[in-house]
Amino acid sequence: MHHPLPRRPLRRLTASLTGLAFLAGCATTQADRIGADDGMDACRPQRVALDSTGNFYGQDMIRGAAIGAVSGGVLGGLIGAAATGRTRDIAIGAGAGVLAGGALGAAGGYLAAKQRQAQDQASLSAAIGGDLANENAQIDRTQLAFNQLIDCRLMAAEAIRQDVRGGRTAPEAGRLQMADLRTRVQQDIAMARRINQQISTRGAEFDTAIDAVAPGTRTQVAAHNAAPPAPARPRAPVPLRIRPEPNAPEVGRVAANEPVKVKPAGSNFALVETDSGLRGYAPASSFPGRRQAAAPVGGGEGGSTRELAASNIAKRDNFSESVTNAERAVQGQGFELAG
Repeated sequence: MHHPLPRRPLRRLTASLTGLAFLAGCATTQADRIGADDGMDACRPQRVALDSTGNFYGQDMIRGAAIGAVSGGVLGGLIGAAATGRTRDIAIGAGAGVLAGGALGAAGGYLAAKQRQAQDQASLSAAIGGDLANENAQIDRTQLAFNQLIDCRLMAAEAIRQDVRGGRTAPEAGRLQMADLRTRVQQDIAMARRINQQISTRGAEFDTAIDAVAPGTRTQVAAHNAAPPAPARPRAPVPLRIRPEPNAPEVGRVAANEPVKVKPAGSNFALVETDSGLRGYAPASSFPGRRQAAAPVGGGEGGSTRELAASNIAKRDNFSESVTNAERAVQGQGFELAG
């Protein structure tokens, strides 16, 4: 005699698995992440903007693993129960389904999911290329938001210094203001590091996919970046900037003929490091004999998957480097009253 499938255990299982998906996709609120507005932060809009760009990186790949696990579990449970008519097989099937679904969230899960959807290698390459283009655009937004936030902080630090120098603020009050500003910047950097970790986690999935559709790209980019810094001396005093842009805020200066180490940084700039550990960017032409390195293979913003892959690797590296440079600025002259 055929027995109908019990509904209560199935409902409980479905509810439990759905709850698991919900919890896996949960995120703290923006107020939890960046704190309440105390009305004293002139850079609050830029801080909110940076945090908002981070929402993207907690979705898609990461959340897809949880949803895949839950949907696989429910499907496995239904199949197991339907095949045998026994409630116990719901749990067995669900467990197997969760394991299968969760595998999509393991290393290489993104590539595996794309391979299941693709009809051939060309469609796989096109699909991954489209995702890379979207990822690159998102990283650009995050980079811009971080740049604007750090620029705002550096300008605030300079305003404090100018007020103290001009006698509009007492030195002790200026020191307290700078200490408060430095604390806020450290919180900014902690936020940026969290976002950078999310980008890196997604990047690991993209790296596996890049190796499948554009083999050799990562090796070529790594070889391009592996050139060690070279010793150099500037002809004249050189301002060091927070990033390789002519109008970016200064984070320090190098004296004429001061020994430094330089490394090509793109856009005709060089990454400069002094013996004291100060780092910043300056025009490559400031250092005699230093030539701008060629762009990495496929490093343009073209539409080919190889170009998009190389750009993605470069953008990830650049954002990580910019966070490190900002952290160094906090530790160095960027946020000192006498800077």
